[in-house]
Amino acid sequence: MKTKAQSPINNNLLRYLLLFGLLGGLFIHSFWRYGILNQAIGFLLPKASAQVPFVKSANGFFPDWSRLKFSDMIITSSGSVTYPGSRGNETRVWKAGQSIGEFMELGDFETPQLQIEKLNVSTIVEASGLNLDDLKLSDFQLLKWQTLPDLVKANPDLADELVNSVKPISDFLTQLGIPDTGTIGNVLSFHNSQLLNAELGKFINLKFYDLKSIPNIQNIPINHFANWQDSKINGVPGLSNLTWDNLPGLQTLDLSFIGKVDLVLREIEANRTRSISGSYQEGFNVPCLQDNCAHAEMSGIGRTTGVQWISGKYQKVRGGFGILKALNGGQEPTGRNPFGSAFKQVVWDIDEASGSMETAMFFRICKTIFFVGRTCSPYFIGPVPFIEYKEKDPIIFGKPASLF
Repeated sequence: MKTKAQSPINNNLLRYLLLFGLLGGLFIHSFWRYGILNQAIGFLLPKASAQVPFVKSANGFFPDWSRLKFSDMIITSSGSVTYPGSRGNETRVWKAGQSIGEFMELGDFETPQLQIEKLNVSTIVEASGLNLDDLKLSDFQLLKWQTLPDLVKANPDLADELVNSVKPISDFLTQLGIPDTGTIGNVLSFHNSQLLNAELGKFINLKFYDLKSIPNIQNIPINHFANWQDSKINGVPGLSNLTWDNLPGLQTLDLSFIGKVDLVLREIEANRTRSISGSYQEGFNVPCLQDNCAHAEMSGIGRTTGVQWISGKYQKVRGGFGILKALNGGQEPTGRNPFGSAFKQVVWDIDEASGSMETAMFFRICKTIFFVGRTCSPYFIGPVPFIEYKEKDPIIFGKPASLF
């Protein structure tokens, strides 16, 4: 029996299918082998838009302090951690999309570069455009754990006030069964031991009293109150929306160590040894001795040319001090602190095709614990989108100016 000859059309179709299969296999292999797939996914997925306003200068890009606010700093990943605090174990929880003012605390920013704690509510409210007359005692979070001795220590003039002229204090003493006669100072003289551990917020509802119902409370510096470090940023009226140029410790930037972003290189780069990134604990020249060392190569004066700022998305370094250094396994993304210790600047996403890189802010938890002192975790809370740079843009390195 004779078989029918195969159609030329079918032969051509078969050839095309074999060719497309071969090319498809090579294409998929290239995606996998050279990281093109990762780049394609990164291109398709929306990137977090920069939330922090900054100023472009020939001396380097830096935050626009006159517009920078805690409410601008939006975290893009969720997390939680439990740790020892000043009043027992505490848990910090954050969710992607929150501003850091919702979960970061005053003690986390106890730095010479900011000095938030020297401000008072009156100053903050005035600068933020709020009205003091609209505020309640409950709006000032740290008041809920103040004792009467704490309040008098913060504001000694309060001792001379008659108890029955200060409604929240009078009601507080009534709840404790203490006669509300005479001055507050006299009450403390006779009942101090009973009042030492009696927190204001546990005996009266602070939302029923105007903030100014306790005389001069709005004019007392924040750091005069007990355990002020435990207050959330948004627990101080107006602080989340206060621009950073109002912070008393903010200093003129040190522009003595700057350079330029020369070349951005993705994670197939390996074993980079001329690093200009790291941490306070390991120094800022930590080499990247691994297979994935995405980085920005810098240029500048003398030996600055050729140094590498490694991406903290791929390299981690030791961080933190005291008992809280154990958090996050003692690790933080590599980077630098050109704007002080309040946050760390980290090279995050590298886009080699466009010659650009996105940096991020990372924050830490700090506590002052009785008999222990001040302790801080590694900078691991982030990322918060910060400044984007393109090749040839100037960049501020800050201190130290050490080079290898």
